[in-house]
Amino acid sequence: MKNKANLSQGMLLFRLTPHQSFAVGTLKVREIVRFGRLSSLPNAHPSILGVTIIRGVTIPVIDMASAVGYRPLDKSEMKSCQIVITDCQRKEVGFLVRGVEKIIQCNWNEILPPNKNLGDKAFLTGVIKNEDRLIQVLDVELLMSLIFPQSGGAADVILTDIQREKLKPLRILLVDDSLVARTQLSDVLDRLNVPYEVTDNGQQALNIMTQAANDSRPVDLLVSDIEMPGLDGYELTFEVRNDPATAGAYIILHTSISSEISVSQAHQVGANEALTKFDALELIQAMMRGVEFHQPA
Repeated sequence: MKNKANLSQGMLLFRLTPHQSFAVGTLKVREIVRFGRLSSLPNAHPSILGVTIIRGVTIPVIDMASAVGYRPLDKSEMKSCQIVITDCQRKEVGFLVRGVEKIIQCNWNEILPPNKNLGDKAFLTGVIKNEDRLIQVLDVELLMSLIFPQSGGAADVILTDIQREKLKPLRILLVDDSLVARTQLSDVLDRLNVPYEVTDNGQQALNIMTQAANDSRPVDLLVSDIEMPGLDGYELTFEVRNDPATAGAYIILHTSISSEISVSQAHQVGANEALTKFDALELIQAMMRGVEFHQPA
């Protein structure tokens, strides 16, 4: 079963500038198409160039270079560009890029965390090395949250006093390498006045859980992203389940990838639940099932 946790990830490499390469996980990518005529989208975000229709589906197209802070593409350049169609957070979106390079295989353990000096506004989840080059892995979730503000936030969650008081005694650990995701998760519990711990990487989460178990205060609810540099959510789940001291945690994995494969793999390594989009209400409902899991029969 150990090999089920050590999953490699395909990475699509592409250029946003003439000389800088970036990457996004292939599980988020539906297809790649040539740039074509776009229809305008009134009152859209400045980075949205318009919409295209692919097999009957209307898809917004975003100038990714502009969205992450680089020089916007000129109209004269767009004819030679390509559109990367993604399926992320249950929404199909096209990202216009200067050019697609290739797909490489990469283990999440090989992805280095971004330099913390880059600050909170960096659209990166990590950095990988390929042929002596440093490739930046883009935080698609952060991009999506800024361009398409969503409902389903903390304000949408309502718990009864009884439900809240049942949740509060449990030791809760949140894990996500994306700043926007950590903020979303934290906002939900802050609004409900429910205590929790939070970290940005799987190895630190495992250390916290091991120490908590040694202190006879084990983590009861683990909420973790799947796609993380270093120890990813699958591996973290496997390690937690493999240690009798931590194995009793109720584990909720989440991912922005709308994929049955991701959900299936999450269950294979021992997760109790897998969510494919951040939705505060769905998350709290899953956590309340964790409460019931820990209630004495």
